[in-house]
Order: sequence, then structure tokens, then C-alpha cells
Amino acid sequence: MKNCYIISYDISDGGEYEELYKAIKEYGSWAHITESTWAITTSNGHKEIRDNLGKHLPDGSRLIVVKSGGAGAWRNVICRNEWLKGNL
Repeated sequence: MKNCYIISYDISDGGEYEELYKAIKEYGSWAHITESTWAITTSNGHKEIRDNLGKHLPDGSRLIVVKSGGAGAWRNVICRNEWLKGNL
């Protein structure tokens, strides 16, 4: 069963985003919600996602992975509203 997870991060000074973005997109179904917030759908668990994405962050960076509860509200997001409506 696939679940939706919200990913948020702060990359420490000098860190690059490309490898992290690539790792997130490898989950297949994803949405870039705000500059440092994404959502993915996957059958992987939260700790596995954290460990996988953490490999692409420099020391001192912050990362949180939260399983979506199924409801949400938003305004002015980067991604399509339809993705959020269909996957949260």
C-alpha cells in the first residue's frame, strides 16, 4: 500500500539541492509544494525515506518526513492542486 509523506528540509550553508531533488523524484509520484517542502507517495516507511534522503544532505542539514493524515489546506503552492487533492 502506498502512503503520502510530507518531506521538509533546511540544507546547511553551501549545500547543493540537485542530488536531493533527484532522490525525491526517484520515488516516482511526487509534488514540489514549497521551496523546501515536497510530498511523495511510496510503500516505503518514514524512517527508510529519512535515511535514503539523508544521504544526500550535508552535515548540519535538517530533515523531517511525516506521513500525511489525509487532509490539508494550502495556498499558493508550487505544484498542481490536483496532485495534492488526489494524494494527501
